[in-house]
Amino acid sequence: MAVEQKTRAGSFSSSSASSGSPEDSVRLAQLTSSGEFDEKLKSPEELDIRDEIDDEERAGLLPHESQAQPAPAPPPPTSHVSALLWMAINTLATVGIVFTNKAIFSDPSLKLAQLTFASFHFFITYLTLFIISQPKFGFFVPRRASIRDILPLSIAMSLNVILPNLSLAFSTVTFYQVARILLTPTVAAMNFVLYKVTLPRDAIISLVPACAGVGMVSYFDSLPAADASIKTTSGLGVIFALLGIFASSLYTVWIASYHRKLKMSSMQLLFNQAPVSAFMLLYIIPFVDVFPVWSAVPLNRWAMIGMSGFFASLINISQFYIIAQTGPVSSTVVGHVKTCTIVALGWMASGRPIGDKSVLGVMVAIGGIIAYSVVMLREKAKEAARAVQERR
Repeated sequence: MAVEQKTRAGSFSSSSASSGSPEDSVRLAQLTSSGEFDEKLKSPEELDIRDEIDDEERAGLLPHESQAQPAPAPPPPTSHVSALLWMAINTLATVGIVFTNKAIFSDPSLKLAQLTFASFHFFITYLTLFIISQPKFGFFVPRRASIRDILPLSIAMSLNVILPNLSLAFSTVTFYQVARILLTPTVAAMNFVLYKVTLPRDAIISLVPACAGVGMVSYFDSLPAADASIKTTSGLGVIFALLGIFASSLYTVWIASYHRKLKMSSMQLLFNQAPVSAFMLLYIIPFVDVFPVWSAVPLNRWAMIGMSGFFASLINISQFYIIAQTGPVSSTVVGHVKTCTIVALGWMASGRPIGDKSVLGVMVAIGGIIAYSVVMLREKAKEAARAVQERR
């Protein structure tokens, strides 16, 4: 989406992507360096996911730029069947990571070990990118960035992952995902304040119902429920969600400037960020995280943690195919499909009736963000047409 200039991520892979939300917000957002439009069209959810990915791009294990680097192998040709397959994989992995992480955070013994969990995801992201950067796969050519250059982005990336995950731990999945829609207007506001970047009037108008819808969901979803079986969002969940939106938006805006400053693609940036973020958190974890009795953690929880890392890898790989080979329209559509799927499944899991008042807020928020996407896609098409006429 137009203002979502570089992503989740989300979803980062930690929950996105947290990850995961329109998502999520992770942002993700991202995987290509060919132009700003691909990144602008990312859904908030993808921004989370991309953001997460960007975080994980930092390692001193990269070849120096002065060294001869093998040219990356061209991505395999994409048929309609393979494109649909990768879209399905990305959608299922994103949905899977959100609900898997929610289940993990529902365990009181793991809810307050957020930094450890984020560090694990950063390591998984780096390992995935390291593998797919090898000549056999050739998704991208690693490049080196100094720790001094990448450290601010790595800090922002860590906050972009940890705060949304805390929101997920203290919120319903529906609220968590719908709240990530605020990534788009927040990034737009930051771009205007910092860089005087403006949006088309119709795009701004479409963001009004998106924000209003999120407000309605925030209010009704946090009200105490008479039925104890109905899941609600706590005040902490709302606070962490808002802080996460700010962190994810700042990270998204920074990513755009780092692409220009370091002349790196999103995968190259993320490959530099991930190890720095993971290593940096190791110094903070002993003072912040509350560890469970590891021997008392049931086997199914360990299995979920492993599944979360696996989903993160699938998101990172499939995102490359979707953005690089199917284009921004497909990427935007996939982002909205993921948002709607997660919201619908989260609603069913919450135990709320169909007539619950917050369902109106969900519909208004999603309708607004879809309208925004349509407006921005039309604007891009007009720009492309004008460029063609000027060349003639």
